[in-house]
Amino acid sequence: MTSQTRVLIVDDSFVFRRLLKETLGRHKGILVVGTAANGREAVTQIPTLRPDLLILDVEMPEMDGLATLDEIRARRLDVGAIMFSTLTLKGADTTLDALAKGAFDFVPKPANTGAFAESVARIERELIPKIEAYGAMRNSGPRPSVLRVPAGPRPAAPLMPSPRPCLRPVHPSGARPSLRPTFPPEAVGIGVSTGGPNALNSVIPKFPAGFPLPIFLVQHMPPVFTAQLARRLDEKSALRVVEATDGMAIEGGTVYVAPGDYHMVAALDGTRRVIRLTQSPPVNSCRPAVDVLYESLAQVYGGRVVAAILTGMGQDGLAGCRTLKSKGASVIAQDKESCVVWGMPRFVTEAGIADRVVSLECITDSILDAVRAGGRWR
Repeated sequence: MTSQTRVLIVDDSFVFRRLLKETLGRHKGILVVGTAANGREAVTQIPTLRPDLLILDVEMPEMDGLATLDEIRARRLDVGAIMFSTLTLKGADTTLDALAKGAFDFVPKPANTGAFAESVARIERELIPKIEAYGAMRNSGPRPSVLRVPAGPRPAAPLMPSPRPCLRPVHPSGARPSLRPTFPPEAVGIGVSTGGPNALNSVIPKFPAGFPLPIFLVQHMPPVFTAQLARRLDEKSALRVVEATDGMAIEGGTVYVAPGDYHMVAALDGTRRVIRLTQSPPVNSCRPAVDVLYESLAQVYGGRVVAAILTGMGQDGLAGCRTLKSKGASVIAQDKESCVVWGMPRFVTEAGIADRVVSLECITDSILDAVRAGGRWR
């Protein structure tokens, strides 16, 4: 088993191909096996070059990124893909389609390739960790590939359905948790990163119409992408899903998506609860950050919160979950087997903060259980 991740760069821009090849080629864990100017060239090279992963441009002549993913599936080529996307409305929309087609993740293209050093730094900061995460997954389990497309959303459940057991509700200690009535939750928080758009497609649409609490959602994404994510989730969900704006009144039955490049917090305006957006420094290299949101929920709602941590790299959310748990909140973590990257949930689970560790398909049911019972697990 090789420790290097074999990468094929697919981009119609010679400048970006050279930039990526030189930057990735300096990393000892990455082997650049070739370049291609479009998807058609790439699919013909894959059987010979045997890459583990494509760095795949979204917009290209002859065969673009989406068509390339379709062709890979049609030819049953076992390879993963990270999308290299422009920060445009079309780029965001196409990238979300690519993630739904099985792409592992995406990275925004540097805006100004004239600033070579800045572009290199951005690739090293944003793309290389995702290639490393992909390589770690490949070496630890089934090869992540666009051939394995994530499951799509399920129909919305009826209003506050009866409890039903999740397949594997587990306390980190191994015991099956039970709910202890305390005080009813008044808000739900969800934090997610790599693998998030597909995970959210399995979580948000399952909330029933009439769900009474506000849901605060941080997905690590740049501007434009978060607006498109909110729009798509809104189309699939019984609940109202919006990209949050500063000063927006907090209402039950609404999912508030933190906009890219802004921290989202809950705050009091007199007796009203409102959304506030800030551009204070990134936390955990993230803006929006889950920790910032969860710390604000602890201030406004105390322990009357159900907090979930889903798939993603890094440890954003750990400090916020610790604060919420100290005030009596319930904390749910996604399990390793159903995560694209078991990073954020892993830190929460291994810190002993998670009350419940469940598969992706049980996240919504677990939140509904806690809200319905008005308590926390023990």
